[in-house]
Amino acid sequence: MKIKQTIKMFVFCLALVSGFFAVSTFMPSSTVSAVCDSSSPQCCGGVETSIITCAETGEENGGIRTSGIWGILLLAINILTAGIGIAAVAGIVYGSILYTSAGGSPEQVKKAMGIITNVVIGVLAYALMYAGLNFLIPGGLFT
Repeated sequence: MKIKQTIKMFVFCLALVSGFFAVSTFMPSSTVSAVCDSSSPQCCGGVETSIITCAETGEENGGIRTSGIWGILLLAINILTAGIGIAAVAGIVYGSILYTSAGGSPEQVKKAMGIITNVVIGVLAYALMYAGLNFLIPGGLFT
């Protein structure tokens, strides 16, 4: 029981630290001016942004790929992909710790193999969903 609590605390601390660094990366700097030059690549509606770019070109010049919604969509998919990767690594580590600490117990070995199998199935399902999105969106998602 003690090892489960230790693993949970480690994963929680790792998520807390990685969340802190992710938020601090996207926070605007303290030198942001109230109004920016509209020709700046990080300017959206006269306000400097740090996460997405927002060119106000419309359908004629850039299409949807230059809009702020597209930038938010790409950001959300990238964060989701990173989260899936972190969760998969944590699941594999947890399953392998259960497997190595089984000590000949068939129930614990079966539980560990089930966790590892479910992680692999989850990663494959996410990969298929990602490939499906690339197929459905004309030109692919990230091109």
